[in-house]
Amino acid sequence: MGDQTGVMAIASVPEAIAWQAAHCERAGSPNNARLVRALLAVMETATATGRRIANWQGLSLEDAMPLRVAAAFHWLYLTGEEPRLGAIYAGLMSDQGLVDALVTDTAERFDHLLLPWLDHPPQTNEAGRSASVMAALLWLSQRLGPRFDLGEIGASAGINTMLPRFRFDLGGVEVGPSLSSIRIAPAWRGPPPPAGDVAITGIRGCDLAPIDLADPAQTLKLKAYIWPDATERMARMDAAIAMAGRMPPEVARQDAGAFVTDMLAAPQEPGVTRVLFHTVMWQYLPAITREAIMGAMEAAGAAATADKPLAWIAVETNRATFRHECKVRFWPGGAEAVQLAEAHPHGAWVEWLA
Repeated sequence: MGDQTGVMAIASVPEAIAWQAAHCERAGSPNNARLVRALLAVMETATATGRRIANWQGLSLEDAMPLRVAAAFHWLYLTGEEPRLGAIYAGLMSDQGLVDALVTDTAERFDHLLLPWLDHPPQTNEAGRSASVMAALLWLSQRLGPRFDLGEIGASAGINTMLPRFRFDLGGVEVGPSLSSIRIAPAWRGPPPPAGDVAITGIRGCDLAPIDLADPAQTLKLKAYIWPDATERMARMDAAIAMAGRMPPEVARQDAGAFVTDMLAAPQEPGVTRVLFHTVMWQYLPAITREAIMGAMEAAGAAATADKPLAWIAVETNRATFRHECKVRFWPGGAEAVQLAEAHPHGAWVEWLA
């Protein structure tokens, strides 16, 4: 396949499924990898789900198609519809042939429940990704001052808009309320980010289909997108749901382009940096929306002043390497993107490069 075209450009569905399974293994999720690999067997069935996988229209990794289906199977397990899948998720069934047989049998029995999951990209609202965002804010604080007003696009349930309430340990640099019920402490590689103050004056998000953390059916769907071997992530999700119960995050049901336009048009307090941020969602935006956001940010950046700065933090997948990179731009003075870090897809580790 070669990095010159990029992992996400893999056009073969079987190759994309095999690559995704290997990626799950590399990310420490061997049990989920076996289920993803079993999608190759599901493709051979007469199910509507199998036919849709086999004839996927588009680039299946860019669309995260294998993870859409894997989440559907996890949901069947979490709802109690198919408890037998627990043997795969616990690693008790490790023979791929047996996994294939169970997964294809499940696909045939629950075809009607699996199929709709292919209509939507994954909603992996992972608090661990906020480690890269907070590290970037510490870096920006050295350059623009400590006060920030944040807006997140593709916020899903808004868990990362609760980051002012999290406690972070970033390579020994601690920030956030010390008594927080959510402690984000990724394995840190490289030097720590600069220590300093981060004062978040406001934070809100948007999503086309926000998930309500007060609705058990919606939160169960969100949990289905968590890889089953990731028990720490599941515990953190429960803590985030409880935190939102005390004070819900502010997430508008709005298109990302319209949200950015509104954010940039709002009055800006002097001495406060306006920040757009997002984590692992850019690939799901239509090209026209990406271009509109880039144009709007660059135009606003050209008009930014030392008193009213603008910044953009992106924690996104490098299309060629599939590595997750934290990049920052700021205006005035930092319009060229700087890669600050590379991170595990769910925030288990961060490698600081700045």
